[in-house]
Amino acid sequence: MAKKINIEYTVQIWKEGNQFIAHAMPLDVMSSGPTPEKAREALDEAVSLFLETAADMGTLDEILQEAGYEFKQENWISPSWVAIERHYLTVGI
Repeated sequence: MAKKINIEYTVQIWKEGNQFIAHAMPLDVMSSGPTPEKAREALDEAVSLFLETAADMGTLDEILQEAGYEFKQENWISPSWVAIERHYLTVGI
């Protein structure tokens, strides 16, 4: 039987045209849907498939470490977010 792990990730959702985009940070996996809820559901499925594929390929530990996760007491601990901010900048081009 396959080993089970719990993974926590932060999700950003925004609208592009008539679709909602969901981004799983810090895993850098994205998906979309016609509503925020559908985008979340699609993202959860995409994250699951991404992690299962990485495990099958033997690269899951490396991917999680590169994404900032730490392995402590048999669990992967997600990075602690200090802030998620929106910034504006004027650039002369």
